[in-house]
Amino acid sequence: MDRMRIVESFHQGNCTNAYRFFGAHFAYEGSEGVRFTVYAPHARKVSVIGTFTDWDARPVNMERSDFDGIWSVFISGVKEWESYKYLIESRNGELIHKADPYAFYSETRPETASKVYDLDDIRWSDQKWLKKRSKNYDKPVNIYEVYAGGWKKNGEYPYTYTMLKENLLPYVKEHGYTHIELMPLNEYPFDGSWGYQASGYYSVTSRYGNPTEFADFVNECHKNDIGVIMDMVPVHFVKDAFGLRYFDGEPLYEYKDRNDAESQWGTMNFDLWSEEVRSFLMSAAIFWCDVYHIDGIRIDAVANLIYWGGNSNRGTNEGSLNFVKRMNYYLNKEFPSVMLIAEDSSDFPKVTASTLDNGLGFDYKWDLGWMNDTLKYYATDPIFRVWDHHKLTFSMAYFYSERFLLPLSHDENVHGKKTVIDRMFGDYDMKFAQVRNLYAYMYAHPGKKLNFMGNEIASFREFDEKKELDWFLLSYPRHDAFLRYITDLNKIYKSHACLYQYDYDYQKGFKWIDADNAKQSIYSFYREDDREYLVCVLNMTAASYEQFDIGVPQSGKYTEVLNSEKDIYNGCNMCNFEPVKAWKNKKAQGDLEYSITIRIAPWSAVWLTCPKRKKTVKEKSDTVKQ
Repeated sequence: MDRMRIVESFHQGNCTNAYRFFGAHFAYEGSEGVRFTVYAPHARKVSVIGTFTDWDARPVNMERSDFDGIWSVFISGVKEWESYKYLIESRNGELIHKADPYAFYSETRPETASKVYDLDDIRWSDQKWLKKRSKNYDKPVNIYEVYAGGWKKNGEYPYTYTMLKENLLPYVKEHGYTHIELMPLNEYPFDGSWGYQASGYYSVTSRYGNPTEFADFVNECHKNDIGVIMDMVPVHFVKDAFGLRYFDGEPLYEYKDRNDAESQWGTMNFDLWSEEVRSFLMSAAIFWCDVYHIDGIRIDAVANLIYWGGNSNRGTNEGSLNFVKRMNYYLNKEFPSVMLIAEDSSDFPKVTASTLDNGLGFDYKWDLGWMNDTLKYYATDPIFRVWDHHKLTFSMAYFYSERFLLPLSHDENVHGKKTVIDRMFGDYDMKFAQVRNLYAYMYAHPGKKLNFMGNEIASFREFDEKKELDWFLLSYPRHDAFLRYITDLNKIYKSHACLYQYDYDYQKGFKWIDADNAKQSIYSFYREDDREYLVCVLNMTAASYEQFDIGVPQSGKYTEVLNSEKDIYNGCNMCNFEPVKAWKNKKAQGDLEYSITIRIAPWSAVWLTCPKRKKTVKEKSDTVKQ
C-alpha cells in the first residue's frame, strides 16, 4: 500500500479505502503480528492496550508521524479475536480509553473494546449475482425491511446471522420479495436505538455473530437472487465515552461549536466540513460494498445532511452537501450497480439527479409525502373521503420530479402511531378489507416498494425491539389469509413488467382513467409496458356495484388477475370470474374510446390485464401523423 498516497487523500477528503490503512491489520514485519494505526492529531501520546498487554499493565506506545496526526505501531504475536483499545493522553494530560474507529469487530455489549479480526479469510461464491446486479430502475424492487434482533427469537436471544440465513432468507424468497433491507448492523451500544446511534462504522455488530457469518448470510442471499440493503447513518454518532466523541481529548469527529455538535437525538453531529471526517464516512460506505458485497445503502435522515439541524429555516449546510455529493460520486464510480437510497423528508430538489448535474447523486428517494397522505386518507371516515379525494391523486403531480420509492417502514409502526393495519378506519373487518385495498394501490402505483416486517401478517402490535414478531397471528384465518394475499401480490408484481419497467417514464409509466370520481370515491388508472395493459380500480367505500363502467386503453378481453375481496383472502368473493370484453363507448373516461363493465365489491381493489394488440396499418399511419 502506498502510505503517502492514502494519507494525502485522507487529509484531502478524497480517501475511499481508509479502512485498508487505519485500524488493526495482520502483517509480517520480521515476525507475525498486527499493525495498529489511528488518527489522533490532538493527542500528546497514544498507546495500544489489550488482552495481549494485560490491558493497562503493559501499554505499547505508538509512534507519531511528524505532521499528519497519525499514530502507528506493529506488535508481534497478536492473535485474531484479541481485544484492544487505544489509551490516549490528551494535550491537557487526561488519559482516555477509546475503541478503534476503524475496528472490523467489537466486543458484545455491554463490553466496548475492539477485537482483532482478519477479513481476508472471508470467501465468496456470488460472482454470478454481482455480474448481473444493477440499479434496478426498470426491474422489480420489493424490499422487506428487517430489524435483525426482532424478526424471530431463539428463546430470549435474537437469531444469529446463521439462523437468519437458514430462516429469514427462505421466508423472504417464499413470499416474493426481491431485497432485504437491514436496519443498521454497524456496532452500537443501545438496543433501543435500533442501530441508528452508531459507535463502530466498520464493525458489524457482534450481537448476532461475527463478520464471516454475516458475509455468509449475504453470500447465500445472492445465491438465491435476493439483494441486501444496509442502513447507514452519516449524520450523527453516540456520545458514549469509548466512542468518537472528543476522541483525542478535543472535538475531532464532531463540530467544535457545541450548538452544531449536539444533535436532536442526544448524540453528536459529524463535522462534515472536516476532510478527514469525510474520508472516514466515505470509506465506511464503500467498506460495506467492498468487503460485504452489499447491494444498496439507505442513508438515514438526509434532511439533516441538507439543512443545519434538519431545519430549512437555518439554511443549507454547504459543507455537508458537498460531502454527500462527493460520497455518492465515489460510490457510483467504484460500485456502479449499488443502489443509493435517501430517506429524505424535505422538498430539496434534485436529490436523485446525478452529481454531474449538480444533484445529490442518490438513485432513489423515499416518498414520505405519499406515505403520509395515503395513511391519512385510509384513516379517514369514508363519509368524509369525498373531501380528501385528492390526497391519493396528489403524489402523481410530483412523482416524476425524483425517482421515488414507496415506503411503509418501521417509522410507521412505532411511537404510538399504530401499525399500518391499525391505521385503517373502522372495525376489525373494515380494517382488513381496507389494508388489502391499500397494498393493491401501493403495488400498482409507480415506484419501488418497501415494507417493514410484520406488515405482511397484519400485525396490530407496534414494533418493539425486545420482542419478536407476533407469529402466533398466523394461527388465525384472517391473518393467514392476509399473508397469502401479500405473497400473491408480490409474485403478481414481479411477473408483470408493466408494474415496474417504466416506473420513472412519465410517458409510459402511468395514466389516470378517472382521478376525479370523488362522489363515489372510486379511482381508476392503468399501467403499461410494451406487451400489456394493467387496469387498477380502487373502491374506497362500503358501496358495491354489479355493473360499473371503466374506460380502458384498447379493445380486447380484460382478465382479472387480482381482487382484494377474493374468498381466499377472506373477502366477500364478489369478483369478475370471467374475462370481460371491451366495448366502444363514446362517453368513456378521458380520451379513451373503450370501456369494460365490471363488478366492484365494497372496499375492493381490482386489477385486470389485457395483452396489447398489434396496431393496424391505418393506426400506425394515424400515430405517425399525430
